Order: sequence, then C-alpha cells, then structure tokens
Amino acid sequence: MRFAADIQPLFREEDRDAMDFVFDLWSYDDVKSNAELILERIEDGTMPCDVTWDDASIQTLRDWIDAGCPA
Repeated sequence: MRFAADIQPLFREEDRDAMDFVFDLWSYDDVKSNAELILERIEDGTMPCDVTWDDASIQTLRDWIDAGCPA
C-alpha cells in the first residue's frame, strides 16, 4: 500500500480545497504528520463535511496508518 496509489485518491479535490488552510491532503508529508487526526475526523463524520466515507475506504486509511504510512 502506497500513498500516491492508495491514499491520495481517497481525497477529492473538494476535500483538499476545504482543508488547505490546515494541511494539504494530497501531500504525503502533511497526511502522514496528521494521519491519526484525519482518521479520527473521518470516522466521526466531521471530515469531509459533505459525504461519509464507506467502510472499505476507512479501512484502507487505517491499514496504511498501521503499516507505518508508507510512501
């Protein structure tokens, strides 16, 4: 599992634009640095604010974090 192939595509351009005041969701370094917070916000439904992620997408992000956030 890799960021560019598996994680970045989970974030839409609208998500990136909405969060750019805090971090860049298309930046490996930014997502890695904030991975736990991002996962928490996605799981509690506060991010993204207009759709809910499906269980498979959440699990993909969780697995990537558990694997040490490989580039």
